[in-house]
Amino acid sequence: MKIETIAPIFFDFENDFVESLRCIPMIVRYKLDSCGIKLKLPEWVKISGEEKTQLAYLPCYLDSEIDCYAEFVKKLVWKYASHEASLLASVEDCWNNLHEVPEEVQAKAVEWNCPALKQKQWIELEILQRFALVKLSRSGHEGKNFPSAMQEFGLMR
Repeated sequence: MKIETIAPIFFDFENDFVESLRCIPMIVRYKLDSCGIKLKLPEWVKISGEEKTQLAYLPCYLDSEIDCYAEFVKKLVWKYASHEASLLASVEDCWNNLHEVPEEVQAKAVEWNCPALKQKQWIELEILQRFALVKLSRSGHEGKNFPSAMQEFGLMR
């Protein structure tokens, strides 16, 4: 079965690991959240480079694509880790809320001496950009990329 792919978006702030795919890029993290699967880093590192690339390129937007993506990830986890993939209990998708900038994003901006985001700026971001800012606000080990993401997304003066 041939699965059609589309080019993923990799952010500049991910350049230090995108070529090797040693970390899970935001586009894959977004797709994993979309299909409700938690892929742990120890599982990710066992997956072949070709399959990691597939995870970045496979579409995961329509319901049918989300289902196919989830099945592919589950098969990979079983293949490489010999256990069922972990499911997310729930996804707090505050990146889809356009009524206000999430508090965790504003707090991370303060922490890194970045300007606070205005709602208009938040609305104008692409969904993957909003997702990235939320994830960078939550993640301890990638938080250092928050200022770079703000700069890349045109949010720094």
